Amino acid sequence: MTDANDPYLWLEQVDSDEALDWVRAHNAPTVDELTGSERFAQMQADTLEILDTDDRIPYVRRRGEFLYNFWRDAAHPYGLWRRTTLEHYRANSPEWDVLIDVDALRDAEGENWVWAGASMLRPDYQRALISLSRGGADATVVREFDVESRDWVDGGFALPENKSNVSWIDRDTVYVGTEFGEQPDGEGSWTSSGYPRVVKRWTRGTDLADAQTVFTGSVDDVAIGAGFDPTPGYERHFVYRATDFYNSDDFEIVDGELVAIDVPSDASHAVHLNYLMVSPKSPWTLAGVERAPGSLIVFDYPAFQTGDRTHRVLFEPDEHTSLQDYAFTRSRLVLTTLHDVATRLQTFEIDTWEPAEFAGVPELATVGVLDVDPEHSDEIWLSSSSFTQAPSLLYGDATTSVAPIKSSPEHFDASNVVAEQFFATSDDGARVPYFVVKRDDVTTGPTLLYGYGGFENSLTPGYLGVAGRNWIARGGTFVYANIRGGGEYGPTWHTQAQKAGRHLVYEDFAAIARDLVARDLTTPQTLAARGGSNGGLLMGVMTTNYPELFGALVCQVPLIDMRRYHLLLAGASWMAEYGDPDDPSEWEFMSEHSPYQRVRADVQYPELLVTTSTRDDRVHPGHARKFTARLEETGHRVRYYENIEGGHGGAADNKQSAFKEALAYEFLWQTVGAQGSA
Repeated sequence: MTDANDPYLWLEQVDSDEALDWVRAHNAPTVDELTGSERFAQMQADTLEILDTDDRIPYVRRRGEFLYNFWRDAAHPYGLWRRTTLEHYRANSPEWDVLIDVDALRDAEGENWVWAGASMLRPDYQRALISLSRGGADATVVREFDVESRDWVDGGFALPENKSNVSWIDRDTVYVGTEFGEQPDGEGSWTSSGYPRVVKRWTRGTDLADAQTVFTGSVDDVAIGAGFDPTPGYERHFVYRATDFYNSDDFEIVDGELVAIDVPSDASHAVHLNYLMVSPKSPWTLAGVERAPGSLIVFDYPAFQTGDRTHRVLFEPDEHTSLQDYAFTRSRLVLTTLHDVATRLQTFEIDTWEPAEFAGVPELATVGVLDVDPEHSDEIWLSSSSFTQAPSLLYGDATTSVAPIKSSPEHFDASNVVAEQFFATSDDGARVPYFVVKRDDVTTGPTLLYGYGGFENSLTPGYLGVAGRNWIARGGTFVYANIRGGGEYGPTWHTQAQKAGRHLVYEDFAAIARDLVARDLTTPQTLAARGGSNGGLLMGVMTTNYPELFGALVCQVPLIDMRRYHLLLAGASWMAEYGDPDDPSEWEFMSEHSPYQRVRADVQYPELLVTTSTRDDRVHPGHARKFTARLEETGHRVRYYENIEGGHGGAADNKQSAFKEALAYEFLWQTVGAQGSA
């Protein structure tokens, strides 16, 4: 199917009357069918209770002497930006100083504002650049906020709605990428991916049009940006040019000139003090020695910039273990690794790079570093959870130990719930791990398989509060798939599934589906799967390429039309992941996994629920709309629901999230769960 004979292009007109009439006409029967039962009402109420509970952990980030938090609850569905001190935070009911009440702001300004973040100015944190989104879109407005007066800065830095990027240099200067109009080269201000291609230095009190250009990239780049490191004694300015989703050219600005940081373009790297940390994504030969993808290597940064490649390898992966993240405190480097998808933490003394002792981290849990204060202390904040253990927040000193400071309540009875890891064998012989979580009295029955498989995102065990209440406690089995495309085993677990290797993602997922049946945990009729965004594409491929494996699929905010995805919103930025459909050689392999073009009338597809958001400005809602229309044209039934707000997450507040979750679980109980306990 080419653009010329695509009868549903009109559904790509996001806000056209015709398209929205189609949306409303499709929403109505889905809502009528799925929302009338007592079970739906109970699941919606339970989910909202979980999302709104005041007993959940108020996660914080330290900024100077205060701990900052953004909080939503039943009384404040759009949230409060607030702060407290560590002393107050330790109390059961901390005293919070509210800085911005988004609900009150919505009422005062008559706008459907959704919080999109705050960037605070170091070192005093007295000013913040606040991002607000209309309805949850990626595009935001930016305003400057005075923290002490709790008011917007009159005549301060402000940007209209756009996918801008902006960062502080000092109190009177920022780096900004936004709409500047036509540039001297005759091109506009945006890349084909819809992100800034020009970065400028903007001084307070001057017109944005007069801001000084720092760097201009190509229209074919993904994005351009700049940043300033204000660490005393190590102040540096940096510029990056993302040439695709995984490759970038990076520079330091030295005496007004761009000086390249000569690391591989696909490597992740960071400069901290005088250290350059590099983790290559492909083999990197240094001094005649090949360093493995996923290693972590440290250099002396000033020496590196003069050509010295003396280095030390701090971490090297093996077939079971990968590096997930690292963070600096004042005197320690903390590594987060995965061993067969189980978290481990390691610490090293900075300078000597010798391993150091660190206690208090729980075993058999997913642990991540939430916040550190590398400039001033060894304070460290960690999150910890598992499939059956509610999250806890750990606080302490990276040179000694951590201990729980806050815990979340249990949202379902997990006393009789077990979590086990299994391995399926994919078509090429790869061992693909997955987790099965269920009540110990459940042997077989309704099963929900969740997957993503892209962009090197690792799926690690985490507390299943909503799924636990709505699915597992009711007798369903929940499965977490660690398929290729993710980062569970380091960069190569992902890179082998890019572009022409994309089929590995789908073969892995299908192998797990078959393995679940082979283990008598379920049957194809009682097996469902769910995924969103890139995982929504996964669901689309399961629909068209593997329909015999599933009884039902929940396809959320999906990519579907891979022939046109690069022309819609941020799609062009993902061509390094999927391929370029305008290149015949790449479309040849892409076409095998483009659900929109593969819909057939003579195939029996699983029961299908497709959901999206009108306000999603990352993955275009036209994908979900057109998929539904094409399926209906060929005689297939689809339940469809499109939230008029919500952005890429599909919901703008907790009530919308609770409705969306209950809708999905009610659909699953009505389909694959019809023969099981509910």
